[in-house]
Amino acid sequence: MLGKQWRKRSLIASTTIAVGALVASALPAQAAGNGVTPTTIKLGITLPLTGAASPGYNKIPAAMQAYFNYVNDNGGVNGRKVQLVVKDDSYVPTLAVAKTNDLILKDKVFATVGQLGTANNEAIASSVNLGRRGIPSLFINTGFSGFANATKYPTTYPILASYVMEAKIMAQYIKENFAGKKVFLIYQDDDFGTDALAGFKAGGLTFDATNSVGYASGSQSAATGASWVGKAKAYGADVTIMFGVSSAAGPALGAAYQLGFKTQWILGSVGGDATTLKAIGVPTAVMYGAIGLSSLPSPADATDPYVAQFQAINTQYNAGATFDNNVLVAMNTAMLTVEALRAAGKDPSRAGLLAAIASKGSTWANAGLAPLNYGASSHVGFNGYWFGTYGPTGTMLPAGGKYVVYTTDSGAGAVVKSTYVRPAMPAKGLPNN
Repeated sequence: MLGKQWRKRSLIASTTIAVGALVASALPAQAAGNGVTPTTIKLGITLPLTGAASPGYNKIPAAMQAYFNYVNDNGGVNGRKVQLVVKDDSYVPTLAVAKTNDLILKDKVFATVGQLGTANNEAIASSVNLGRRGIPSLFINTGFSGFANATKYPTTYPILASYVMEAKIMAQYIKENFAGKKVFLIYQDDDFGTDALAGFKAGGLTFDATNSVGYASGSQSAATGASWVGKAKAYGADVTIMFGVSSAAGPALGAAYQLGFKTQWILGSVGGDATTLKAIGVPTAVMYGAIGLSSLPSPADATDPYVAQFQAINTQYNAGATFDNNVLVAMNTAMLTVEALRAAGKDPSRAGLLAAIASKGSTWANAGLAPLNYGASSHVGFNGYWFGTYGPTGTMLPAGGKYVVYTTDSGAGAVVKSTYVRPAMPAKGLPNN
């Protein structure tokens, strides 16, 4: 009797397991709770849509979704439409943490993408525990060198060259073009600036209290800008480097103009965004003649196939938005995201997505004029920049009309002029990887 009952229970259990397996095999690998359904893939981003840091950056979500909508209208990603859930973090780390938690726990996103800022991303990685939870944080918008540490940040992939690389490349450019000139540095005194000082030192430029000034993040104002410029003027700086955010670059440029201080400005990639500078009231005449640097082509370069394609998408899917560097960055990030999702397979998992970036990410089509350096043990994005000059309308174009890209690493490696040839733009701007 006992044997008969056992066999009956065993038969029921086996049938239940078999039915469960059949149902599971009929569903996609990811449940809706992980942001993937049979028809959609949900991604999330927090950005300063309001507040002092919002000008320029608040254009990024709409531009990203515009590119996703273009892809969605052309078959999506393996038949799924990409949705972007956007939260306002006002560029405050505690808000970025809270909003990222909402994205994961309430909105059930598959991954985050394009998160802005060093402090915000450090807080997210620490407090939200993305690495331990296996949640991808794709193509974050910061050059802090620490995020390239694949052990400490196993699911985080920066896209920008590190600030160490940027400072090393600036040092090389200054040695080539301003040898013997007096150079002064204004920098943000946190991880951002620490990276810069390390890079300048590695590149052969050293700064101390006589030829530099650091400022605390958030302390920038017309008064502090005048103070920084006063020190640069007293030093007799022929070249003044602004290695800070746009809300600090603006007061510094304005103060120099008002004081009649003639110096060759070199604006870092973060603080040199013309759209943001204009939005905070900096006249284009004040930017005119300054030198800047970028990893992407000029957004005004309609001869570039990536720029031309993104401009066309922006016109159709992001009506009313002026095409600028923020839109270019956003659409380039969105294109890379689509390639990553395609490479993750028809039934994508988070682990599969991360594996795809590690094995194939360095080969994907994108607008960058420097290579991406993703690999099995590397989370390094771009590793180079070209230099340009701001024209009378604030547009930065390459000197001499030709992009000359310098590349390096975040260590003791040399700075070299790159021979990298980027992948061709996919037909109609639709990834085919």
